[in-house]
Order: sequence, then structure tokens, then C-alpha cells
Amino acid sequence: MSVGVQRLRDEPDLLRAAASDKGEDASVVDRAIDLDEGRRTLVAEGDALKAERNLSSKRIGEAIRAGADPNGPEVARLKAGPTEVGDRITAIDTELTSLEVELEDAMLRIPNPADADVPVGGEEANVTVRTWGEPLPREERRPHWEIAEDLGLIDNARGAKITGSGWPVYLGAGSNLQRALINWFLDVHTREHGMTEVWPPALVNADSARGTGQIPDKEDQMYVATRDDLYLIPTAEVPVTNLHRDEILEASSLPIRYAAYSPSFRREAGAAGRDTRGILRVHQFDKVEMVSFTRPADSEAELEWLTERAEVLLQRLGLAYRVLLMATREMGFVQARKYDIEVWAPGVERWLEVSSVSNFRDYQARRMAIRHRSESGAKPELVHTLNGSGLALPRTVAALIETHQQPDGSILLPDVLHPAFGGRDRIGP
Repeated sequence: MSVGVQRLRDEPDLLRAAASDKGEDASVVDRAIDLDEGRRTLVAEGDALKAERNLSSKRIGEAIRAGADPNGPEVARLKAGPTEVGDRITAIDTELTSLEVELEDAMLRIPNPADADVPVGGEEANVTVRTWGEPLPREERRPHWEIAEDLGLIDNARGAKITGSGWPVYLGAGSNLQRALINWFLDVHTREHGMTEVWPPALVNADSARGTGQIPDKEDQMYVATRDDLYLIPTAEVPVTNLHRDEILEASSLPIRYAAYSPSFRREAGAAGRDTRGILRVHQFDKVEMVSFTRPADSEAELEWLTERAEVLLQRLGLAYRVLLMATREMGFVQARKYDIEVWAPGVERWLEVSSVSNFRDYQARRMAIRHRSESGAKPELVHTLNGSGLALPRTVAALIETHQQPDGSILLPDVLHPAFGGRDRIGP
């Protein structure tokens, strides 16, 4: 379960309002309440019948010890009651099994309530927290797909021939740029930020997808290997967060921080023909993900820390960006609080999301039973989980190309990428 049955009982109005604020169907809360009440009624009836059966068994034993014939009418009469009771107990157990499956499904469909200070609404309610750098004017700047085509960096047409629209092929220096950024992101996160690198599987089972909230909320957005009942990951968050599923962590080990590269797969990319040019919306892309497990008291500070770690990368790449606190309908089903980092791409004159950094509080941890002990022998408590892109490549690459394009058609490389290009400072014709 995600929000916990006790919270369902104690705060139903809050959960209804939270679902509505996120644009979700609040009636699932009422369905869960009805199922929980039905379950409690059956449990109470079953417990009473089991007590009655135990009492009848005791009376049968007493009668036999008092001299009654075990096969006689008196004992037969006493046994008749427990038989009827046993049949009803069996029926209740069957009903409970079915009801608990329905309750579990309903609970998984209740979204994580947003933090109390998160603005309610859609895109118009997002709040700009801070900005860095000066967004360059459009002027003579060309969109990234024109530059990439001239320099032979990206081939969307051949990618479409191989697989379909939204599956680009990176070539030559374009491929080198992808690899250079991935390596540099991981090096900064591991060597400077102290994260442990993970190279996770690109497919996960249903339990893993359910644990982080991809199902039952986002099945339609995921590619499925149906023969093996496996899902291609939409982000490394899914396998990495599941590293500690069903584990009890020692508080002294927290926070646990991971950085992981993975290819990511999204079915909905490029929906309705939007952003079909270039690499702004694609079905497969590369991303380095940051994942953190913390004590509940530390998760607010951890969210700020993770956000700043993503910002460091953009600053060193010389890309202007802004950090937004996302409103309830913009933050997703499982997040309690989310920052989006958007980079300015002057060639298309747009802010492009390159990172989302989220605090899930105990929502994911409850699904995955990830707990910690505050001290030796203490009762296990749920951890808080967080993650953030550090960074997603396609839009970072698009902004880098458009920001650092030169009048001669070349792309000036940020200093941090020179080593990956053999000391060269630009990608040229």
C-alpha cells in the first residue's frame, strides 16, 4: 500500500482533497474506505465465530470428560454448531482474500498528497524559485536540429527507418558528446558528491514497477516485454530505488546516495505530433539519475541538496536555467514535492526541462517495505526516498548546441568536455 490504511481511516478528507488537487479521481478514496470497512466487518465476524468455535470445542471436551458418549446424541448436538460455524469461517476467509486484493489495488491508486505549501493548480501555478545565467536572445541562432544535421551529429531519418519516429541515431561527434556527458556527469556525482555509482538492468519486473509507482498509474507509458512480463525502464529511478526493497537499513548508513546511468524508454514521447523535429521528445534517451534514501527528518534538506547537485552541472556547462516548484497538477502521482530544472534553449526560444528532483516522503518506501532502525533494537520505521535527474541528455544536448553555436557553424565545447574530445575545444564542420 502507499498512503497506509491508518491514514485512510484518520484523514479521508485530506486524501480526497489531495487527489482532486492533483487532477486524480478522488472517488478511489471512498472505494478504499468501503473496502476497508467491509474487511474490518468480516474480520470481526470471523474472530467472533472462531471464539464461538473454540468455546464449542471446549464444551465438547468437558462433556466427554463428564462421561458423555463421544458418538452419542449429546456430543453430536454439540458438534453440529461448530460444523456450521466452520463453514462460515471458511467462506469469510475466501471473501477476505478477495477483498484484500481489491483494497490493495484501491490503495495503490490513491496519489501521494502534496506538501501543504505546494501551490494548487496547473502550469500557471508553478513558482520560480531561482534562476541562473542570462537567457540568450534568438537573434541569428538556429535550432539544434539544423546544426546537428549540418555537422552530422544526429540522424532522425535513419532512426525512423530502423525503428520509428522518435528514435534518433547519434553519429560521430554526436555520439562522442553523449558518451562524454554521461561519463562527466557520473564522475562529478561520484568523485565530488560522494554518490555510489550503479549500473542497473534496463528491464524490471512488475514488483519493481509497482514499488516506485509506475504501475498501476503509468502502464500505458511503459514498453512491456510481454513474453517475460518485464518492463523497459522509464528511468533508472525504478531499478535503483528497488535495490533496498524489503530491507531494513541501519540509520548510521543514511543517507544512501546513488548515481546511475541508464537508457530510458517512454512510449508517450512525441504524442500528438508535438516536438517531432530534433530531440526534444523521443522514445529512448540517456539519463543519469540520482537516488537517495534518508531519515524522514532529513528529507527536506536532502531535496535541496540533490537539486543543487543537478544545478552544478548546468553551471559548468554554461547553460542558463531556472528552478521551478511544481504545482499539484504538474508534479505527478507519487511526488510530495517536486522541483523542475529548465534550461534555456535560444534556438527554439523555450525553457526545456532537463531535471525533475522529487521527494516522495514514505510513499514509495511503504510500497517497497524499505525501513530503517534509528538505533540497534529499535522498531523499524519507513525511510524517505528521493530522486532527481542529473541530468537527462536530449534536452541538455539541444540547449548546449543552441547556446554554444558559433557564427562559422561550429559548437564551442564547455571546458569540462575538452578532455573527452582529445583536447579540442569545439565540434566543427
